[in-house]
Amino acid sequence: MAATETLTAERILEATEEVLRRYGPAKATVVDVARVLGVSHGSVYRHFRTKAALREAVTERWLERTVTELRPYAEGDGPADRRLTGWLTALFALKRKKAGGDPELMATFQVLIGENSEVVDRHEEHLVEQIAHILEDGHREGLFTAPERDFTTTARAVFHATDRFHNPAHAADWSAPDVEDAFTAVVSLVQRALRA
Repeated sequence: MAATETLTAERILEATEEVLRRYGPAKATVVDVARVLGVSHGSVYRHFRTKAALREAVTERWLERTVTELRPYAEGDGPADRRLTGWLTALFALKRKKAGGDPELMATFQVLIGENSEVVDRHEEHLVEQIAHILEDGHREGLFTAPERDFTTTARAVFHATDRFHNPAHAADWSAPDVEDAFTAVVSLVQRALRA
């Protein structure tokens, strides 16, 4: 890190991802992160009080990218049924890309996610909130018949019904030859159920 650059939490998180990719979660240390940044490990600890806090923050940052990329479907224009299909399709594509595009980092984050269940729970709640927003719009548009005061419960059911296509525990199945057909069938089933 150049002397003129300010050490920020964001720079530390970027460096932590790099270190995790290089060494994996079992061997990566705060000293390694500090070395990449050209600072003392004490400087890192001024931003993140413990190694666990740093690992939690990097996990949260990684998961937040998904929420951000899905936001246009949740908050965008257009009929809610198309937005829901777009949201589910985009979530599946994002998860597949992460699993296939950077398998080392994906494996690392699998470990970190296991360590940070509260972070994962908050992440899932954000995703469920996005689905609930789409369902509420669909109800208002007359497309979905989900109970007016129960959008969150219905959204959670949609999230769980499509688990095979976004839960990294199923990542090995995402390259199966019939996975696209299976995904389309589940999304169609969900759409029909929401209209019933």
